[in-house]
Amino acid sequence: MKPSLVIVGAGPRGTGLLERIAANAPELYAGSGLDVHLVDPHPPGGGRIWREEQSPLLWMNSQAQDVTMFTDETVAMAGPVLEGPSLHEWAGLDGRTFADRQRQGAYLRWVYENTVAALPPGITVHHHPARALRVGGPRAGRQQVWLEGRPRPLLADLVVLALGHLDAELDEEQRELAAYARENGLLHLPPDFTADSDLSGLAPGEPVLVRGFGLAFVDLMVLLTEGRGGRHDGEDYVPSGREPVLYVGSRRGVPYHSKIGYDWEGERPPLPRFFGPGEVDELLARPAGFDFRRDVWPLVEKELGFAHYHRLFTSHPERTALSWAEFEEKYAAGDGADLQALVASAVPDPADRLDLAALDHPLDGVRHTSPEELQTGLRTYIENDLTRRHNSSYSPDLAVFLGLLSVYGQLVRLGDIGSWWHGFFSYLASGPPGPRLRQMLALSRAGVLRFLGAGMTVTAEDGVFRARSATVPGAVTEARALVEARLPHPTVAQTRDALLRALWEDGAAATPEGLLAVDPADGRVLDRSGTPHPRRFALGPHTDARGSGAFTRPRTGGPAFRQNDATARAALMFLRDLQDHGVHDGDVHDGDVHHREVQDHDVHDHDVHDRGVQERGLHPARGAA
Repeated sequence: MKPSLVIVGAGPRGTGLLERIAANAPELYAGSGLDVHLVDPHPPGGGRIWREEQSPLLWMNSQAQDVTMFTDETVAMAGPVLEGPSLHEWAGLDGRTFADRQRQGAYLRWVYENTVAALPPGITVHHHPARALRVGGPRAGRQQVWLEGRPRPLLADLVVLALGHLDAELDEEQRELAAYARENGLLHLPPDFTADSDLSGLAPGEPVLVRGFGLAFVDLMVLLTEGRGGRHDGEDYVPSGREPVLYVGSRRGVPYHSKIGYDWEGERPPLPRFFGPGEVDELLARPAGFDFRRDVWPLVEKELGFAHYHRLFTSHPERTALSWAEFEEKYAAGDGADLQALVASAVPDPADRLDLAALDHPLDGVRHTSPEELQTGLRTYIENDLTRRHNSSYSPDLAVFLGLLSVYGQLVRLGDIGSWWHGFFSYLASGPPGPRLRQMLALSRAGVLRFLGAGMTVTAEDGVFRARSATVPGAVTEARALVEARLPHPTVAQTRDALLRALWEDGAAATPEGLLAVDPADGRVLDRSGTPHPRRFALGPHTDARGSGAFTRPRTGGPAFRQNDATARAALMFLRDLQDHGVHDGDVHDGDVHHREVQDHDVHDHDVHDRGVQERGLHPARGAA
């Protein structure tokens, strides 16, 4: 029998891993047979989130030139570079275009098909359109991967979990709100992927409370306006009459910052400067560990400040009061209050100074006397953000963006650092395209969208949902519908994915934030003693080695590429050694099932086509495997 590798999850991460297997196999696995089983109820390539069958109104959140599935020489990895087209090159788009998700799904499908075609002879890919339910098997023997609707398991010498984004069980507050809605005939939509949400119950003209002002809200906004027949005409929105009225608020009370709308020119800040591999090594070497806010954040803050002021002093020296050489020397030596005093003396205009705390809490201390005054204030805030993010005279903002990418590349090595950083990064660096914020302004002027402010709270009382905000003291908004416009935040204990939850219950380690703990070297799953499992790997946002986004910008070093390459090489070397020594032929039992019997069943249950195998007769289940 050939060795067998099961990859659970055939979306971008599973596809990226397969690409690295194809790239490394000629060196590490030449001439050897291998069955690769991809398990995912959704089509390979796009998977659930990027499937082609979704509304064409939904866009990517990155410019087409900033999305690639292929490595380049900037990636620090042991495997070979196999270059390929970025999204805009493949699709023939202007690089500044924000492509729709259908187009991205088609690109990912092409990458998958191209990767399968590039596999060496003897490596065969099988796709199983089903959910994986659990993984069993001894550490020293073959693993069994049980699939929904299938009486006997797939057998695997190795298993890789590339699960992507997962659903979560409701927390206590969400359960109480859901129960209240059922008892009082209200509508409550918990955190979900907006494209999968049933929005049909949100009635035309009715008020809807929306908690969450990030990217999930943008999708909701689009589907409930243009998706219901409305249209944007220049700066105006023409309603169809089928829209509900959206009352949106959040902790910050403002939307994520607009994507920057100009290109970089001139000298780049030399990053990393204050938070690089050496600083990470020192943090990891501390016997007592480290605290993010106390030990890491000051380094991150100084790094981002360095990027900002490097750009300001080198590109806009007329707005500074010192030479860059003098400022840099004092900046490198200072900290805390010393740095604040240095910046105040060297940068006369407060608008040119970097204040990360103010950026994170833009409405702190802001109070409006009426909801109407708030609408005007928030529209002004959004207009100012759009102006700044599309004006290259504020190019230090783009330098900070580059700093954020550099920092994220280092933070990956520290594992689980808590959820605050990821939210802050997304708010500052991964906001919506500028046109979406302009649409938001048009919807606000048309009365279809209403802002609630910061510190939003929701109560369920007197048969309705009520929203309040610190920004407009005393104001109360009532509605019979509440939408939680944010992505689920599953932990290994609260995920709705049965496989991951069972893995944790069986002894896999989790971080304090509930992420699956993996070996940073190659992604092997750790048990609670810190020992890597020899036959189980995991990659992606459900692990403590998660990256900064779904996709990698070309020529940025791509931590996800580095991780995929390390896992692919470790897997291929393990499988090669098994085949050399015949270990994979050992008997492994799961209940009364003998591995040879199961393997024979699997092989004859498939139809082979173009090195891929599409399993017949199974009904795709909702949700990613």
